[in-house]
Amino acid sequence: MRTKLACATLMLALGSGPVFAQSGEITIWSWNIAASSLKATVAGFNKQFPDVKVTVEDLGNQQTFDKTLAGCAAGGAGLPDILSIENHESEIFWSQFPDCFVDLKTLGYTDEIAAKFPDFKRTELEVDGKAYAMPWDSGPVAMFYRRDFYEKAGIDPATIKTWDDFIAAGKKIQEANPGVTMTQADINGDTEFFRMIANEQGCGYYSKDSQAITVNQPGCVTALEKVKALKDAGELIAGTWDEKIQANKAGTVATQMYGGWYEGTIRSTAPDLAGKWGVYLMPSATADGPRAANLGGSSLAITSASENKEAAWAYLNYSLGTNEGQVTMLKEFGLVPSLLSALDDPYVKAEQPYWGGQKVWVDILSTLSKVKPSRGTPFFQDADKIMVATQLKYLNGEYADAKTALDDAANQIAGATGLPIAE
Repeated sequence: MRTKLACATLMLALGSGPVFAQSGEITIWSWNIAASSLKATVAGFNKQFPDVKVTVEDLGNQQTFDKTLAGCAAGGAGLPDILSIENHESEIFWSQFPDCFVDLKTLGYTDEIAAKFPDFKRTELEVDGKAYAMPWDSGPVAMFYRRDFYEKAGIDPATIKTWDDFIAAGKKIQEANPGVTMTQADINGDTEFFRMIANEQGCGYYSKDSQAITVNQPGCVTALEKVKALKDAGELIAGTWDEKIQANKAGTVATQMYGGWYEGTIRSTAPDLAGKWGVYLMPSATADGPRAANLGGSSLAITSASENKEAAWAYLNYSLGTNEGQVTMLKEFGLVPSLLSALDDPYVKAEQPYWGGQKVWVDILSTLSKVKPSRGTPFFQDADKIMVATQLKYLNGEYADAKTALDDAANQIAGATGLPIAE
């Protein structure tokens, strides 16, 4: 017989295993590797909650976004129990359809549980005292590099502390390894490189309270200047996602800067290069500057339409709120935990054979607590489209300097969103 437990009883269930287990069925919408990772946690979850059937549907990223918007617009019709939502797009949903999602605090998401995650992961998920979603994976930025290319040029990555150091090292690496480029970024169609450095420097498209445009602030100016300096030095060439993978496999690139989830991409697409790749911290603007940023990451939300909210919460708290759940996804598919306690897990602390015996997860995850929060706001896409075009024009020499370019971008964003430009 199906039993519905009150929240207090639910907390006992989460602490004492299957004695108070939930029952019934829950469905989750997700995409690609993220969906596969969620499926990987079901076996562990069912050891504690054997009477809950979990179905993960892989709809693809764009379809998940589109169907979520459509379902919320229709009052929750057709929505599953749990939704995967990318952090930088999350405020689109909270601002338009706050009633579409459950405040997780009503199900047992306490301040103590929330404190298990870094502030930057919670910034966009908790609005006006409500927690609309629970942090899932993150993208702490790292420099993935070819050990052999660096060694041939006599470059120790530990000596690369600034972007100027990186450019100087790139010259030597490219000279010592003909046909190899220092790094790549999709500078024609994406702002990934700019956003990573800007986040490191404490700047983003919008202010932390989401009420003003900050893309022309000093940290963002520095970021855009560094992107151009790398391109002008001949060390940053355009590369789409697929082109980067091809370059990794072909051995024509020395370094890729990405969120930590890229570890799984390199390892799975270039298995024959085991031992030749390593990881180091991203450089900064100054030798004593910050060296942490985030790119990417998602969350899980429970819909108001769910008919089994307690079981849905039990699944969230297991898969995202325990080392077992989070590290299972890391082991199987390279999804980087947001859970700070994951650093204590034996697997995270272990030497990784593919990476030359380096404890790469210690190095990557140790930056989590240092990442500065950055708001996507409901207007992330508006700003990003404008910045893609602005960045391209600036790199092609169509602006006098980075500040002029970003002042222009700020004015365009203001026109598109109605938000003021921060003083």
